[in-house]
Amino acid sequence: MRRMGAGEALQAAAATMLKAVPGIGAVYEGAPRRAAFPHAVVDGGVETDWGHKSGAGREVRFAFVLRDGGERAARLRELASEAAAGLEGLGRELPDWIIVSLGLLRSRIVPDGTGWTAVIEYRARMLRR
Repeated sequence: MRRMGAGEALQAAAATMLKAVPGIGAVYEGAPRRAAFPHAVVDGGVETDWGHKSGAGREVRFAFVLRDGGERAARLRELASEAAAGLEGLGRELPDWIIVSLGLLRSRIVPDGTGWTAVIEYRARMLRR
């Protein structure tokens, strides 16, 4: 059985969590060409070494993007809040990895021409099991 990388394990766990958020129509692990609103995209992010003398570790900076249409961002703000709460409640044990810390880096909601986009970025520090 192939071992999962830290970013891959985190991306899969985040996608599973986002699929459970009521109101999000679909979750993608890469930007879709076309998708109905609202939807989410999970970006695996950048990985750097966070290992120690006797074990492997990674720091993963990743984001999830929520997109919605409409004149106002009210529904998107609610979805972003629910998604962030779900991610912060994510279990610490993933396949092949343990999340040591998970912290919000930044979030923003901006108009994008066809509606609204929310970008929520996190930093996870993980150790291989």
